[in-house]
Amino acid sequence: MKQFLFASLFVLIASIGFAQPVFDLGVKAGVHYSNMSLDGSSDLSSDAITKMHWGAFGRVGFDRLYVQPEVYFSKKGGDLSFNAFSGGFDYKNIDVPVLLGYKLVKTPVLDLRVMAGPVFSFVTDADYPSELDPYLSDEFFEDNLFGVQYGLGVDVLFFTLDARMEHSGKVYDDPDFVNGKSTSFILTLGFKIL
Repeated sequence: MKQFLFASLFVLIASIGFAQPVFDLGVKAGVHYSNMSLDGSSDLSSDAITKMHWGAFGRVGFDRLYVQPEVYFSKKGGDLSFNAFSGGFDYKNIDVPVLLGYKLVKTPVLDLRVMAGPVFSFVTDADYPSELDPYLSDEFFEDNLFGVQYGLGVDVLFFTLDARMEHSGKVYDDPDFVNGKSTSFILTLGFKIL
């Protein structure tokens, strides 16, 4: 058993030693198609909205396996409806995903990737219609959110295109009224600088 473990460790170290290191740095921008899911109130509902995001990414790894940290500014939320009233529910945040990725197809011109990992979000501002003040209150907005992202990506030369899903924890938590969680579809175009 010890010989098998030693041989496996030797093969792993040798393959990492011969693998080409990956280091990319770039900028990115895209769209979020996001919606709030609201639990706890039958009168309040939400429809999806489309917003922009922009930021930067890095990629570090060996051969097909890599880690991709990112930071970007985004706006999410939904179109709220309450009885006869409707209006936007927006919150701005800084998203910091840390994704583990694997290149399914790796060629000199094109890479096809899968990725998944946690995303840490920091809410910087929240905006909702004043008509909802009796029902929504700033004190119930979560300043720090945690979620997960997963999806597919393709690299063509210096360009990257990612399509991901994001599921965030509670954005709004009023124990007496409603809990709000966010789900987003994210489409991003990036350009590698390094």
